[in-house]
Formats: sequence, structure tokens, C-alpha cells
Amino acid sequence: MPESLYDTLGVKKGASADEIKKAYRKLARQYHPDTNQGDKAAEERFKQVQTAYDVLSDDEKRKAYDRFGSTNGRGAPGPGGVNVDFGDLGDLGDILGGIFGNFGGGATRGGGRRGRPQPLRGSDVETEVRLSFEDSLRGAEAKVPVELTVACSQCGGTGAEPGTAPVICPECHGRGVVSESQGLFALSQPCPRCRGNGTVIEQPCSKCHGSGRERRRRTFTVKIKPGVKDGTKIRLKGKGEAGQNGGPNGDLIVVTRVEPSPIYERRGDDLIVQVPVSFPTATLGGKVDVATPEGSVSLRIPAGSEDGKLLRIKGRGAPRLNGSGQGDVLARVRIQVPKRVNKKERELLEELGKAAG
Repeated sequence: MPESLYDTLGVKKGASADEIKKAYRKLARQYHPDTNQGDKAAEERFKQVQTAYDVLSDDEKRKAYDRFGSTNGRGAPGPGGVNVDFGDLGDLGDILGGIFGNFGGGATRGGGRRGRPQPLRGSDVETEVRLSFEDSLRGAEAKVPVELTVACSQCGGTGAEPGTAPVICPECHGRGVVSESQGLFALSQPCPRCRGNGTVIEQPCSKCHGSGRERRRRTFTVKIKPGVKDGTKIRLKGKGEAGQNGGPNGDLIVVTRVEPSPIYERRGDDLIVQVPVSFPTATLGGKVDVATPEGSVSLRIPAGSEDGKLLRIKGRGAPRLNGSGQGDVLARVRIQVPKRVNKKERELLEELGKAAG
């Protein structure tokens, strides 16, 4: 049995529109003729993938396909990308073409439909930028170099040598499809000469060899907001890989990698800092200086504070990315136990021990 359109894209029958689109983009990049020049098997597979996506990306066509099963024999394109032309049947052809066209859009009246590739959005590109902990709090600008596939700088993306231009395909006369008579019907397929584009390049660009694309190293300036965390993603619209067939560019996704701080531990928008406190201060209460990103502040230690107790200093933490202020600094009390004591200190501690029972 021929594989279903879902099998062609490698998705389940109940796949979502996003899953279908993702699968299509992956396969289209894998089998695109520009990256598989001279590979007939890849070219045929690309046609199958394109045909399957044409049906499954359209809600009405997909419903009809799911209801009636394989579109082969109903006038719509099967996995092989074959369209049925009812142009030789006169008025009956108009009726059949209208009916079968609803089952996948492959039936045509007089061979008028073209099999040209649809615009394909470029791929997203992900890269990283490294920041110091201090820069992550106050914000920064970073230069991000990245390797991208972009439109050829010599031909401007046309694929033709400068001074020339693509011409109408002499095989299909610009239709993008060719037809073969099969009795009452005519089977139409993407033109093998122009691969469904309707145009051919007689003088390919000497730099990109007709692909219209090239790899280039580009550098972007990224504005990093104050308060970014490790792993924060910044999306630059349209700065990714170049699209194909007039499709839009993908995006550039910059992931922040923040170096750990020797002083602070980040918890959300709060910063935790360890504060050494002497035993007498923890017992009797007092004040200590605590480091914050905006400078040292005096913090009151309540009498009877235990080791590990958290004391909050409001509004001195990391800036919130939504601009709604800052988090807090959480001072964690760490009671200092002296390793050595002098004679007087020992006598006083002994007296304290006796008094405590």
C-alpha cells in the first residue's frame, strides 16, 4: 500500500498544525534540490513532502483527506506529487475538477494550476553570549558573531550571474508543471527542468553556483536588559537563516550565560548573601554591614538570632525584567565560632557556661 501523507511527513494522523509545519520544514531543508543537486531521489522526495504539506496544512483539504482516506484516485495529489487534469472533459471536467479539487487541491481545469514551491521560512539560529554577574544585573550591550546562510552578495539571491536573470522555462513555459495524456485524463507533475519554479537559470552565479545563497559571518549588537538570568533567551526577529522561494528569514535566538557570583546566590529576583555574625551579636543583638549590588548597608541583627536565619533587605536585589522594580537581598546569618580564645575570653565563657546551667 502507498504511504499516507502523514507517513510522508513522519507525523501521526492526529498531529497538530505546528507539528506538521515543523516536520515539513525539517524534511524540506533535508531534501531541497539546492542542497542535493543531481540527486533524483532527493528531488522526488522533496516533491512528495511538498505535496503532503500542501494538503495537510490546509484545514479543509485535511478534513477531506481524513474522511475519504488516500487522495489517490480522487483527483488530489498523492505522495508522488501527481495531479489529475480534467481539462479534456469539457463541462464535465469543470464539475469533476471542482469536486476533486476540494480533496487536496490537485485537480485542475486545463492544467492551469502551477506546482511551484511555496515560500519557506528560514531556520532559527541559536547562539550564546557570556556575561559577568555584575553585567547581568546592570544590563549591557554585546557583540554576537554568528555564521548564517544569507542571500548571495553577488547575485542578490537570484542565483543568476549579475547582468543576467532567470528566464521562462522552455519545458513547461513557466507553468511549473508538465502534463502527460492518459486517455481521458492528463497527469501533471512538477517540471523536471525547472523543478516547479517556472524559471531556469541559464548563467548561474559564479559565487553561489545558482543557489542564490551563501554562508557568511555576521555580527549583531544585542541589548541585554538588566536582571537577565542564566539561560534567558533574547529573540532577534528576522536575523536568522535566509528564507527560500521568497519566504521570510528565521530569527536569531541569543541565550545568556551568566558567570556565578563569588558573593551572591540568585533565587528568582532575590540575592542571598552570607553574613558572618559574632556569637555575642547574635545573642544580644546589634548591627552589621551587608554588601548589596548598590553598596553596603547597615543591617540590624535581632537578639537571639540563630545560625541560618534569613533577614530581608527590600529592594536591593536583581532588577525584574518586566521593569516592576527589584527583588530583595536576603542576608543569611552565619554565627562565627572563634577557633582560639585568650585567657580573659576563656574565663568569661566559663562564667557564661556556669550561668547557663
